[in-house]
Amino acid sequence: MHNKPVALVTGANKGIGLQIAKDLAGQGFTVLIGSRNLENGHKAAESIGAPARALQLDVTSQDSIAAAAERIRSELGRLDVLVNNAGISHAGKPGRTLEEVGQAGRPSVASLDEVRAVFETNVFGVIAVTQAMLPLLLKAPAGRIVNVSSGAGSLTLNADPANPHRPMFGAVYSPSKTALNAITLAFAIELEPTSIKVNAVCPGFTSTDLNNFEGTGTVEQAARQPVRLALLDENGPTGTFSNASRLLPW
Repeated sequence: MHNKPVALVTGANKGIGLQIAKDLAGQGFTVLIGSRNLENGHKAAESIGAPARALQLDVTSQDSIAAAAERIRSELGRLDVLVNNAGISHAGKPGRTLEEVGQAGRPSVASLDEVRAVFETNVFGVIAVTQAMLPLLLKAPAGRIVNVSSGAGSLTLNADPANPHRPMFGAVYSPSKTALNAITLAFAIELEPTSIKVNAVCPGFTSTDLNNFEGTGTVEQAARQPVRLALLDENGPTGTFSNASRLLPW
C-alpha cells in the first residue's frame, strides 16, 4: 500500500480543481488529477510536481470510471479523499455570457438535451464516481468525500424574493446542484456508521471557464473550503452544505 494519503480530484486539470489538487499536495497528499483528456492531466500534474499523477477519468463514462478505480487499487492500494469537482454550467455553445446561459436555461424554453447533459456530469457522474471509489474509501482510516456544489442550488435561498440572483434559477445548472446536494445528504446518511464524512461546499462565484470568466473570486479563494472539508478530523461534521462564511440552507 502507498505510504502517503491519496486524494482524487475530478476535473482537476484546470480551474478550481487544479488549485484544490495543488493545495492537497501541499498538505502531504499524493494527488490524482482526474481529467477527461489525459494529456491535459499530465500537464496539470507536471505543474504541481512529484506528488501529483494524471488519471484519465471521464465522469460520464462508466468504463473510464471503472478503469480509474482499478488503477488506483492496483497502483496505490488506497484512497483517502475524493473531491467531486468536475462540473459543467451548460452544454450549449461555448463562450456564451452568463446572461445568455440564463436566458436559454429558463424552464419554459430549456433544451431537455442540455438538461440531461448537465445532470449527466453534475449529478449522475458524482454518483457513479463515488460508488466506484467507495470500496477504497471505506478502507481508509478517515475517508472524506467533498462535493463541489453551488449556492445556486439552494431551494431556500432561491425561494427568497430578496435574493438578487433568483432570476438565474432555471431548469439546467441550478437544479443539477440542488440534486447534487440531495445526493450528498443521501451518501452522508448512509455512511454515518462509518468513518467517512460527506459534505457539499459552495466555492463562491469564481472566475473560471464555467462562467466564461465572469466570476469575481480567485481559484485560490475557491479552493480553501473544499480543502478544509477534505482535511476534517474525526470531530468534523458530515452531511453539511457550506461556503466560506457559513452553513448554507439546502
